[in-house]
Amino acid sequence: MAAQPRILIVEDDAHIRRLLRVAVERAGYAATEAATAREALSAADIDKPELVLLDLGLPDRDGLELIQLFRARTGATVIVVSAREETAEKVAALDLGADDYLTKPFDTEELLARVRTALRHRVAGETGQTTATTGDVEIDLERRRVRRAGEEVHLSPKEYDVLAELAKRPDRVIGHRQLLRTVWGPAHEDHVDYLRIVVRNLRQKLETDPARPRMITNEPGVGYRLTGVR
Repeated sequence: MAAQPRILIVEDDAHIRRLLRVAVERAGYAATEAATAREALSAADIDKPELVLLDLGLPDRDGLELIQLFRARTGATVIVVSAREETAEKVAALDLGADDYLTKPFDTEELLARVRTALRHRVAGETGQTTATTGDVEIDLERRRVRRAGEEVHLSPKEYDVLAELAKRPDRVIGHRQLLRTVWGPAHEDHVDYLRIVVRNLRQKLETDPARPRMITNEPGVGYRLTGVR
């Protein structure tokens, strides 16, 4: 029998912490709790979780400071679960390496769906998966080819590079600045208009209805997500 994926719940509110633990354990995961940043780092070192559900409002340290520490120490996937709704907070968390961001109050089923998706794509990444499929679009990351309904689609180099970055971390929001920094370079990370033009072109070429995109979706002011990847 395969080992249960380990999830570390970092949350100072005891009621929410218990709610999260009950939810993830019922879904078949092994859960560890931490109420402070100090407890969380200790638990991460001991348990080596595959995924961390991280609150940002901790009593002894800002949760944003923990994101890179978790990634460096354990390589864990990090989903922020926070009451902070400001776009700047979401952008900061994603730029620091968070894989997703869920705002409180949250729907438990949505949270579990994001956990399942994150863990599924984590396994795909570890096994070296080089293709991503969403709807009738197939992205071949090894050969740099994109097909829609079996027909090859011509993309410009920048269009392909943006799509590839989204495909490497499917169903997770990738921040504007991160995409710009990776595809255009650090000097262009404030040029969001470059990115909007490329995404508009990708939607025209790949979406069934570009005016109502279902494949490349956006988190207003934050970034883009490639959805429905299998």
